[in-house]
Amino acid sequence: MVEIGVDIGGTFTDVVCRHANGTLNVMKVPTSRADPSLAVLAAVAQLRDEWAVAPQDIARFVHGTTVATNAVLERRGPKTGLITTSGFRDILEIGRQVRSTVYKVLLQPEEPVFLSPGALRMEVPERISAQGEVVTPLDEAAVLAAADELVEKGVRGIAICFLFSFLDSRHEERAAELIRQRYPDLHLSLSSQVDPAFREYERTVVTALDAYIKPVVDDYLTHLRDGLKVGGVEAPLRIMQSRGGIAMSHVAQQTPVRLFLSGPAAGVIGAQNTGSMDGISDLISVDIGGTSSDISLIRQGRPLVRPEGLVAGYQVRVPMVDVNAIGAGGGSLAWLDGAGGLRVGPHSAGSEPGPACYGRGGTQPTVSDASVVLGYIDPAYFAGGRFSLNPALAHAAIEEKIALPLGISTREAALGIHRVVSAQMAEGIRLVSIRQGFDPREFTLLPLGGNGGIHACALAAELSIGRVLLARHPGVLSAIGLLSAQTEHAVSTAYGAPLDKLSVDDLGTVVSELDARCMELMRQEQLGAAETDVSYYADICYMGQSHYLEVPFALDGAVADALYRDFRSEHERVLGHSTDSPARIVNLRVIRRSLPEKDVAPPARQPGNAAKAARREISLIGYPDPQMADVYNRDHLEPGQKLHGPAIIEQSDSTTVVYPDWSIDVLESGNILLTRD
Repeated sequence: MVEIGVDIGGTFTDVVCRHANGTLNVMKVPTSRADPSLAVLAAVAQLRDEWAVAPQDIARFVHGTTVATNAVLERRGPKTGLITTSGFRDILEIGRQVRSTVYKVLLQPEEPVFLSPGALRMEVPERISAQGEVVTPLDEAAVLAAADELVEKGVRGIAICFLFSFLDSRHEERAAELIRQRYPDLHLSLSSQVDPAFREYERTVVTALDAYIKPVVDDYLTHLRDGLKVGGVEAPLRIMQSRGGIAMSHVAQQTPVRLFLSGPAAGVIGAQNTGSMDGISDLISVDIGGTSSDISLIRQGRPLVRPEGLVAGYQVRVPMVDVNAIGAGGGSLAWLDGAGGLRVGPHSAGSEPGPACYGRGGTQPTVSDASVVLGYIDPAYFAGGRFSLNPALAHAAIEEKIALPLGISTREAALGIHRVVSAQMAEGIRLVSIRQGFDPREFTLLPLGGNGGIHACALAAELSIGRVLLARHPGVLSAIGLLSAQTEHAVSTAYGAPLDKLSVDDLGTVVSELDARCMELMRQEQLGAAETDVSYYADICYMGQSHYLEVPFALDGAVADALYRDFRSEHERVLGHSTDSPARIVNLRVIRRSLPEKDVAPPARQPGNAAKAARREISLIGYPDPQMADVYNRDHLEPGQKLHGPAIIEQSDSTTVVYPDWSIDVLESGNILLTRD
């Protein structure tokens, strides 16, 4: 029996096949931009042809998808309606009146009004008070009339957001019941289920987003499940969620807004597990793909999780792994601005047509073209030899678009491209480390993605980081992370209570109710209580404070004192100060995770030839003259070996560039530790 992990990137779709004995097969296939599921299904066919993996032997199939994020970025969601309490139909348009730019001559709306334009927003008479009491009963006739009008206007989904429904959800649930009876195929999202917390604008945005992407995600996952079934794959499809846990696809479809950052979250989980293999618990992971770089911080063996994130520039209140994504990757375009300055990104050549060196019609220079010019990538061994690159096209693109206009050599232009992109990535790392109170010098850098190893030493030098950890298969580590992720579900509710007046009995009752709902989701995953563990979290803020911090807690008699102490400590770390002021709980959250599976020991490595495969001239940032680098095949490096740069480490899924002042230690785990001398 085998397990399959598939992660879709902007340029390549990564596939990992793990056999029962621990053997890994890895593959990269071009992403099918129009329909990402086609690349997944094509990969399944190649599994059979290249590795003799019969579809019926696949026991587990886990997928990281960008379909939810792309639906928002590309505005591909269908018409979506919004039904609100009378008087609140424009809350989506009013927003918080917070602007990221205030000095532009022409200001543009910064609220996601595209989710549900004014003509698709309806009001119905109903009202729940701030104490959770019914003030105005629900007008059921008005609900049906609103639904009729929205359906007539062509909506495929409706978001239902009533005032204070997080305190009493009966009106939203009754409205949904009425609409489903009349329109059973309509997609509905209830704010009391998607985001049961205070702050009306934020709750409306995330619920409208859920309704907006639900038809797109539903169509994609249904199509993919049907395709896998036709291909003979009987294993249930599992999906990575934004918080770093996986779920059955039919369960994930219930709240698709939790699928944002699905792919990047898998990379963070892969990095976390790689570090744990060698007892390295403080890591900064940099996932450098073809289109973007996803940067995250892992502290004491756990990735940082934030209560909300940015999607297409909009704040979305969904807990997600703290990933800083920047538009810098192997396919990022290099260009000159109006003043003649060299820029890289955020636009990308993607997989179609791809960088100029791909020979598929691309004419604009990219970071990958620069890597070819600088000697980092072997044109005949790209993606394990599956693709042959044309270095002449890379030289021509950089010379014509960058070198000649600037009056410099092609080599200098390629080095300039790498300097710019390294500076951008280093700044992205500072945002997840220094900005949050962490010194990057105390962390180990872990590069992943097809281009991670190429930039690792340059990034480490830029940030004065002394160690770089290379996973066994860094280029497909996101897909590997999918296979090591735990099944996870979270259920939350609003809970307003000052800590100094906290009732432990009442807290226990609410937590038990949340846990029961969480276990119901786990039962849909075919997991019982004995196969999971549970964690409790409280969102806490000072009295009068607008924003809160998540604090874990144990349910015992001293819970109030422990929560206050831990909240002050977290406040000090994140914001740089804390006070003795009273604090209150805002939300409660229960998370259940499946118990971690025992790691499968990798098969014994066969003795290989550790000698250099060749020597190659490369050009490096900070070195005026080209360097002669030893080229090693990763498969031939044995635990215990110690080598030195300059060197190139090649493998089928990625390439690593080792600078002259770095040593190479092959660890017993099969990972490689690079140390700056």
